[in-house]
Amino acid sequence: MLARQHEHKAPQKRALQWLGKQLFNREDPAAFFDPLLEQLNPMWVQEYTPARVERILQETADTRTLVLKPARHWSGFEAGQHVNICTEIDGVRHQRTFSLSSSPALWHAQGRITLTIKRLPGGRVTNWIHDELETGAVIGLGEAFGDFQLPAQATPLLFLAGGSGITPILSMLETLTAAGASAPATLLYCVRTEKDVIAREKLEAMAARHPNLTLTVIATNATDSPRYLTEADLASVPGLQDREIYMCGPGGLMDLAQASLDALGVDAQRVHKTFFAAPGAASLDGTDLGGTVRFAKSELEVSSEGDANLLDMAEAAGLSPSYGCRMGICHQCSCKKTSGTVINRLTGKASGPGEENVQLCISVPQGPVTIEV
Repeated sequence: MLARQHEHKAPQKRALQWLGKQLFNREDPAAFFDPLLEQLNPMWVQEYTPARVERILQETADTRTLVLKPARHWSGFEAGQHVNICTEIDGVRHQRTFSLSSSPALWHAQGRITLTIKRLPGGRVTNWIHDELETGAVIGLGEAFGDFQLPAQATPLLFLAGGSGITPILSMLETLTAAGASAPATLLYCVRTEKDVIAREKLEAMAARHPNLTLTVIATNATDSPRYLTEADLASVPGLQDREIYMCGPGGLMDLAQASLDALGVDAQRVHKTFFAAPGAASLDGTDLGGTVRFAKSELEVSSEGDANLLDMAEAAGLSPSYGCRMGICHQCSCKKTSGTVINRLTGKASGPGEENVQLCISVPQGPVTIEV
């Protein structure tokens, strides 16, 4: 019976896609009616997953946690992953990427998730979230993504977090403690002052309930003499060489921690990183950049000189490929390169000359390139 229903739905979906193409020039005709549905009930919108703000919790002076209830068709997530949100501010839609701070267990049990968001000076979206967003409002939610995830097998862990970089690690720690994980886990959490500890009560409660979890807060600016993460802090972690290490925080902290781990001889394959801001771009001085890019599906060609990325080139040609952060973090602009070489704007490394997936926003052509857009 299920197989028959599936067989019936497949041609029905193809028929709807054909109808959408004929009437609205789009693959998802249901989304054509989104402006009307949004007026009737924002939770019916099809183009993105609507998520209603159920509660707003003040974590610190500049950090809030949004408790969201997404529509039922949202696919869920794994601990440590990110999600894009879509908001409308003064009639303009904005997308931003944030880590989920709750355990997937909350989604499975209650259909709820949390995003913990720090106000950024000058930030268009984060300031709107802090100053304007209210309980009961509906925002758009993309599907979760990212490979910053816990290992499949139980193993000793070390978490290094700085400021709001604690958010994906909160999700991981809640997941581990809810599952009663027996392997030792240590969190080294760097903040400016003790008042800047995000989710302090939750962290201390987890550490109190689970003796295998060790929590250390390093307040870097609590006194006149700054106190930074040191090699000694890392060396004091029992069995450091055998731990899987997860890091998220400002670039300076990440660089400092990586240098210390290298000095201690920790295997680089054991270190996993995610960023809440784009890492610094590599210097491409002296690199021969630019070329003709063929967008195969659209049958368009665009030429450039210098370090223009593929996303900018596509938009200059009148195309509208998907994108999210435009910083190389969210991977929403990933698509297939079928030929040619591109340079990664963040790492400075060249791709292979053949078929592979690349991120449009950080890929710069080096000679002729063909992209499936």
